[in-house]
Amino acid sequence: MAEGSVRPIEEADRIVVARLVLELWGAHTAVAHGEVFFPASLPGFLVEKQGHVLGLLTYAVANHQLEIVTIDALRRGRGVGTALVDAAVRQARTLGCTRVRLTTTNDNLDAIRFYQRRGFKLAALRPDAVREARKLKPEIPAVGDFGIPITDEVDLERWVAPRQ
Repeated sequence: MAEGSVRPIEEADRIVVARLVLELWGAHTAVAHGEVFFPASLPGFLVEKQGHVLGLLTYAVANHQLEIVTIDALRRGRGVGTALVDAAVRQARTLGCTRVRLTTTNDNLDAIRFYQRRGFKLAALRPDAVREARKLKPEIPAVGDFGIPITDEVDLERWVAPRQ
């Protein structure tokens, strides 16, 4: 159970979302699989407690897939990330999507572990994809978590509808 309550992002939240995305992601954009996203303009969810944002998830929908574009738990280990993923899975089912997908980078071992523990499976590896991503978003650092060079994109997915 999350520390706060989950709710959809509303238009009145856009300034807060934009500020958080800039603060947490180093730019107003996110890049995955060669596509540039503007998270502050996307649908998503917030986790709040007493008016304070504890977590944020933004997503895009295409081809019967809900793609998690950004997810941030500002307080880790308190169920915030899980609550956001659960909300995204529920939304995917409501929208008739077949799966929830996301892209992370090879250095983000905590995220890879987190998603697998929540039913996601490794779906694709794009070696050296981050080199191309840096052309779209130069703010992507060269070295990430645990001193690992950031080079590859890793896709994870969770099916939310029966496979046909």
